[in-house]
Amino acid sequence: MTSIDGVRLEAAFHPARSRGKRGAVIQVHGINADMAEGGMYVHLADRLADADFNVLRFSFRGHGGSGGTQRGATIAGEMLDFQAAVEYVAEQFPGQLSVVASSFGAVAASLSLPWLGERLDRLVLWNPVLDLRRTFIEPELPWGKENFNVDRQKMLSAQGFLLLDGEFEVGRVMFEEFNHYRPMSYLLASEVPALVVHGDRDSAVSYEIAREAAAAKRNTEFHTVLGSDHGFDTREREDEAIEVTTTWLAHGAEGG
Repeated sequence: MTSIDGVRLEAAFHPARSRGKRGAVIQVHGINADMAEGGMYVHLADRLADADFNVLRFSFRGHGGSGGTQRGATIAGEMLDFQAAVEYVAEQFPGQLSVVASSFGAVAASLSLPWLGERLDRLVLWNPVLDLRRTFIEPELPWGKENFNVDRQKMLSAQGFLLLDGEFEVGRVMFEEFNHYRPMSYLLASEVPALVVHGDRDSAVSYEIAREAAAAKRNTEFHTVLGSDHGFDTREREDEAIEVTTTWLAHGAEGG
């Protein structure tokens, strides 16, 4: 695909095994990941295709095989990439649209909810980042404290980026965006039916914040993956998240 501003994005399409009457699903990955999301998105896409959904997954700019650079990645840029994916799917597969967004992917997806409006039928969030300040600026959990502590933030000021998990370069512009965007407020203002799936041992993104958001938002269900750290840390827990997601989306499509 090509993003709104001309950045080339790698993408993969999983056609519905039948006629695709249940609509299309776009998968949105997290930071320092790509369209495979550690393999989980491939497994999920195959399950959804078996359930008669057309599925598109893609890598944000600066991630995977897409254009751009890590340091040049921004939330605003990811919103453009997500918009390109939505417009591509709308052209190719008119009908119901659902989104599955994982971790940091929930930021671009949530911030896009106002313009998506009634285009979006259902939203699934896996371990979603909903409070950027408490995740990155003043981190409350071990992963954030390791990657975004005072010394790391000094490094960002001095050299223009900090190294996330020892491999992804978070630049100054994205870090500054953390101070400004409020994805939770956009999520809570939306009427779209939603499912939040979160591990209760998540050491990177707050389980409590996600649970409170789900409780406050209308038309929202919450599923706890017991004992799971961020990203559903065993194949069994990954399979649980995939099964819950596929079942919920399928039932919603039938209801629609």
